[in-house]
Amino acid sequence: MTEQAVSTPGTASRLWAHLLAPRDIAALAVFRVAFGLMVTVSAVRFLAYGWVQEFFVRPKFHFTYWGFGWVPALPAPWIHVVFAALGMLGLCVALGFYYRVAIALLFVTFTYVQLVDVTTYLNHYYLVSLLAGLLCFVPAHRAFSVDAWRNPVLRQDWLPTWCTYLLRFQVAVVYVFAGLAKLTPDWLVHAQPLQIWLSARTGLPLVGPMLDQTWVAYAAAWSGFLFDTTIVAFLLVRRLRPFAYVVVLGFHAATWALFPIGMFPVIMVTAALVFFDSSWPRWLVSRLRRVERPKPPVAVPVLAAPGRKARIALGVAVAYGILQIALPLRTHFYGGNVLWHEQGMRFSWRVMAREKNGSVTFVVRSPVTGKEWHVPPRQYLTQLQEREMSVQPDLILQLARRIARDFEAEGKGPVEVHADARASLNGRPSELLVDPEVDLAHQADGLAPKGWILPAPDSPPARLRPAQRWGASARR
Repeated sequence: MTEQAVSTPGTASRLWAHLLAPRDIAALAVFRVAFGLMVTVSAVRFLAYGWVQEFFVRPKFHFTYWGFGWVPALPAPWIHVVFAALGMLGLCVALGFYYRVAIALLFVTFTYVQLVDVTTYLNHYYLVSLLAGLLCFVPAHRAFSVDAWRNPVLRQDWLPTWCTYLLRFQVAVVYVFAGLAKLTPDWLVHAQPLQIWLSARTGLPLVGPMLDQTWVAYAAAWSGFLFDTTIVAFLLVRRLRPFAYVVVLGFHAATWALFPIGMFPVIMVTAALVFFDSSWPRWLVSRLRRVERPKPPVAVPVLAAPGRKARIALGVAVAYGILQIALPLRTHFYGGNVLWHEQGMRFSWRVMAREKNGSVTFVVRSPVTGKEWHVPPRQYLTQLQEREMSVQPDLILQLARRIARDFEAEGKGPVEVHADARASLNGRPSELLVDPEVDLAHQADGLAPKGWILPAPDSPPARLRPAQRWGASARR
């Protein structure tokens, strides 16, 4: 009876055995190195180009995420120290030097930087935070690391399969939802906002004169949609994987050449490495040295029946997966056009999905005296902050509430704060974004639908004049 149970295990046992099956550690060790170096380069760029000063020191007011208003914005020079620490932590992760401590600190530090101000949000930096968090649970330092060299007890040529699956899942979520976000009439029927962006790049050598042609925008729009929605499937097929990765390199090289999107192509090219065979670094070295390919690590026996801790860990992983799928889908509960009302926009992988420009003037009124003041956002914000705030209703609300508090602190309260906010989406004429009759000073922030956001315009998009191009969405 025991022999029969072992020879024909249940579905759960077979799944568990598959997740714990050993795989060569080489691929994830290389990914660890590439990930750490990528974080270091990013931190150095922020320091070298003065972006730390521009994005975190100069602003007098910082927009916070709902529920994270308690996160402080460190002043100079401490915020510079944070970025210097990020650079060092990235090197420690790449070298596998005190890896467990380094990757945990990197996750906390990098995530803190993202929480300081909402206007610095970028999809690919959100991905870096998630990957750093996942790497906290992946012992990718057990080979090709200083830790393994210093402590031979740590050395291990294999990792359980679930480590690879976890990282693959996260990267797949990004690509699939980025593709689904393009399944809209604006993107596929009108080739917007690509027509706007490409026509602004006609000064590029060689290809520039072509970029103003409509068929090029349509070709780019459909290519981007098909790439995002299918590339994961091709990367998962062993025989097609090398060709798919060449496409990944070509696609992200093209986006890097055409659009000012910073580290995004580098991050996605690095992230796609998790789809390769676990022994690909050993194969590559053997080809370069022209020696026989090393044998894969010896299989390590695994338990068919998981213990309590293992079941809890599996449950946490499943819950994490559900959360990563639910976050991009949450916008459907709000209805309407997410590119307009922005509710559920963040953390949903809508990568460069819209071109949106706006302007806001705040009107402060005293219901007691009837006096009225007009407050331009530039009194509080930097140029970047104002550009991002002017198209995101929840940020308009945050600044309105701050203006009300300041007026009341000056003894002019209580006051009402109204916003004359207008926005243009994908080349459409500018229209009111929020209800100007609503007193934003007394509106609560939160996850509930915001009734004071006006409906999206139903007119088809149009091409913008050159002077109107490259608005806030270009940074997404």
